[in-house]
Amino acid sequence: MATVILVRHGRSTANVEGVLAGRTAGVNLDDVGRQQAERTAERLAVVPLVSVVSSPLERCRQTAQALLDQQQGAPELQIDEAVTECDYGQWQGRALGDLAKEPLWSVVQNQPSAVVFPEGESLAAMQARAVAAIRRRDAAVQEQHGAGAVWAVVSHGDIIKSVLADALGMHLDLFQRISVGPASISVIRYGTHRPDVVSANTEFGDLSWLRSSGPVTDAPVGGGAGHEDGTGHEDSTGPHDGAEQASPAPPS
Repeated sequence: MATVILVRHGRSTANVEGVLAGRTAGVNLDDVGRQQAERTAERLAVVPLVSVVSSPLERCRQTAQALLDQQQGAPELQIDEAVTECDYGQWQGRALGDLAKEPLWSVVQNQPSAVVFPEGESLAAMQARAVAAIRRRDAAVQEQHGAGAVWAVVSHGDIIKSVLADALGMHLDLFQRISVGPASISVIRYGTHRPDVVSANTEFGDLSWLRSSGPVTDAPVGGGAGHEDGTGHEDSTGPHDGAEQASPAPPS
């Protein structure tokens, strides 16, 4: 299948304020977030993206535009409601410090599959819609552009964590073990037999090898040769490479 690059939006004003933004309108990247988005865009500049999809929320659209600004012959930005932030219901707009005192907080941390936010969405429903949308779009990219095609989706922390958990075959109750930092890159290649999680939560490293990615085949027994091209350039594909540890709070 094609290769999908999952990009979390850069740091937002709500992240700095310690507020669970959810789907609140008008939450933008702060200065650091814009720098993070530009750094991620520079990493991806060497990879021709056939499609860039974004959550409709401003912080994701701003991050996605930074990616497109670094692309030659960039495709038009596509907006997909299916990869928007979780509907946190009555939790939206509240301080994370206050939310941590709620009885539901421990369920969010330890049994996410049982969580339904008050007057909002369940985390299971969030995962189901996001995974379905990304797999559907990935298949469409594959059909239109071929197995070597690379596309990107800019979304939110909990969305990306849930998609990674699905690709890793992890139960949703374990997805809090995954960290996804602001403007980080994760890479998945969906194959015939299984998804291949190539990297998760990387903030630095060469990605030029993605230009020549072939179709997913059998898993390399023993680990394989990696992506170094003989010139000293290699991709930093280890989990959490160079990334900050994420807060235990639900990302916004």
